[in-house]
Order: sequence, then C-alpha cells, then structure tokens
Amino acid sequence: MTGGVSSGGDVRFAGYAAVFDRVDRGGDVVRAGAFGAVAAGSVPLLWQHGPGAVIGSIERLAEDARGLRVIGRVSARTAAGREAAAALRAGALDGLSFGYRVREARGAGPRELLALEIVEVSLVTHPMQDRARVVAVV
Repeated sequence: MTGGVSSGGDVRFAGYAAVFDRVDRGGDVVRAGAFGAVAAGSVPLLWQHGPGAVIGSIERLAEDARGLRVIGRVSARTAAGREAAAALRAGALDGLSFGYRVREARGAGPRELLALEIVEVSLVTHPMQDRARVVAVV
C-alpha cells in the first residue's frame, strides 16, 4: 500500500480478518486453506457486522501463511463510513472480523473450520479472534 490518506476522506487499511490456528472466543479455529480461492469483489465491507451498514469495499482478500489478509477502503460517503474512517485514523479502532457459512468442519472444543464461504468482512470494536486486527492505515 502506498500513499497517504485517500482523497475525499476515504481511508485504506490492511490487516487480518482471521489468523490461522488460533482459537477464537467462540471455540472455533480456522485452518489454512479454509477460504479457498475467495474473490475480493464479491465480499462487502461492513461496519460492526451490520447488514445495512456497507462502509466501503474490499480491494484484496487472500490467504497467506498467517491468515486471511485484507486490504480495504472505507468510504466517507455514509455516516457509518465517516465514523469508521475517523476511528481508524485516530487509532481508536483496529478490530477485524468476518461473516461466514461453514462448508466443512470437524471436532468440537475447538471446532476446526476447514472450508468456509466468506460472506462479509467487518471493521469491529471487539473481534472474535484476538489477533484479527488492522495492521496499517493509509
């Protein structure tokens, strides 16, 4: 990611919506390969998982060795987007999360998530997984 804060009040960020092999507060653990060949354009960026609160777009979404890496842009066109952008700029918000449907899992305590259909990525105050965080804001 290059450059500064985008024009028009938009903010770009990078981070991880999931980190592999870490148990979340719900007792689930995402395994490498669970996201398959996910396409960024088909996944909305939401504010606090609100289905009516689309706050921007996902520019890049892919698995790497650590987890599900996300690059997104928060748009200042809506009140929720402006709120999220301001919180990111101020360093007051750094949580990431994702909504999903389970395609394949095994076990319990923890449940291993082996194949997922990701339906959204959200900027959140309290992520389910403690290491799912924004790592850069530009």
